[in-house]
Amino acid sequence: MILHFRRFALLCGALLSLGAMSLARAEGTYEIPAGAHFNQDKLAKVSEFFKNEVATGKIAGATVLIEQHGKPVYHEAFGVQDVVSKAPITDKTIFRLFSMSKAITSVVAMQLIEDGKIKLDDPLSKYIPSFANVKVGVEKKAEDGTKSLELVPPNRPITIHDLMTHTSGITYGFYGDSLVRKAYRDANIYAGDFDLAEFAERIAKLPLHNQPGALWQYGHSTDVLARVMEIAAGKPLIDIMREKLLDPLGMVDTGFFVTDPAKQKLLAQPVPNDSDFRVGRINDPTVVKKIQFASGGMVTTMADYQRFAQMLLNGGTLDGKTILKPATFKLMTTDQIGPASGVDRDYFYFPGDGFGFGLGLAVRTDPGNAKPPPPGDLGELKWDGASGCYFVIDPKQDMFFVLLEQTPSERQRVQRTLKQLIYEAMEN
Repeated sequence: MILHFRRFALLCGALLSLGAMSLARAEGTYEIPAGAHFNQDKLAKVSEFFKNEVATGKIAGATVLIEQHGKPVYHEAFGVQDVVSKAPITDKTIFRLFSMSKAITSVVAMQLIEDGKIKLDDPLSKYIPSFANVKVGVEKKAEDGTKSLELVPPNRPITIHDLMTHTSGITYGFYGDSLVRKAYRDANIYAGDFDLAEFAERIAKLPLHNQPGALWQYGHSTDVLARVMEIAAGKPLIDIMREKLLDPLGMVDTGFFVTDPAKQKLLAQPVPNDSDFRVGRINDPTVVKKIQFASGGMVTTMADYQRFAQMLLNGGTLDGKTILKPATFKLMTTDQIGPASGVDRDYFYFPGDGFGFGLGLAVRTDPGNAKPPPPGDLGELKWDGASGCYFVIDPKQDMFFVLLEQTPSERQRVQRTLKQLIYEAMEN
């Protein structure tokens, strides 16, 4: 359960891989390798932008990596890990991923599906019987304007597919003002020291925000999925992740907790006045708890996430190792909630305009309604996290980029600007 930043031999093996070597050589440079389609002068605008963000105190620091055709095109670190220690950001700086944890969890879930341990059409109650009794919360409004919550039976059982597509009706309590979200807040579901088994039982006692399969609804579906994974595999979540993904990819600094005092000094921190980081206090990786929040509790480094992103760009393989078979990867990255699915979208549809959603990742399905459309290509995969971390996989360009930062209040502006600058620097 505890991330020990594992044995020296494993670390050496990761550092000897070609991917890790090329990344280390590229840090602090953006020499355009042969075959890459980027303009070096235009890429300099990325550096100008982040240097200004640091200089004006909007962010403490960040690190950005762009790779195309398997080679680093741009790799820069800006600012410091935190404004107190003033230690510079490096490839070993540890970042809280928040919702970018979901991508890792979802890949491992797909591996278990591939192994036959879980099926997408399995009812959730097969693994967690309490969900057989779950109700759906329907808001009713009286003539005087007061609202009440009526509990009704679900039209059908929640499935594993619902969990992976965020259509289960399970939500979060820290955004929005619906009565179901209020019920989540009132239930104080984060109280005490609890594991995934207990947390899933707490969620099962709460009403669903909507009928299963009716609405894309962001929430704790991935945490409930993680409990299903534990039951199906018969071992703790972190052990499954290490066995199936983290160790094979050499992701030695990725996990849930940072217990080594030396490693704790490598944790990036937001600027002290970042008011949006309050949610981060739920998941302090230096405080070991029973819970492993699969939806938002993981930490990583650029050296690690680079390998994960390259595996996705490769279609499920890296360094000769198959993480996902081609058919499994295609299923995961195919839009599951298009017009024919019957899934609605509302104000809180976080994939955004022009994107559908696969089994754990947003998938670009059309240019979108904006004029001009936002940059990117059809088939693009992406996700981000509340801390500001962000990644984009663009198979058409054979390119990915990763941004790691801890700046919640500035994240949307920074992410949009970075993507715009990257695509403006691209020369086809």
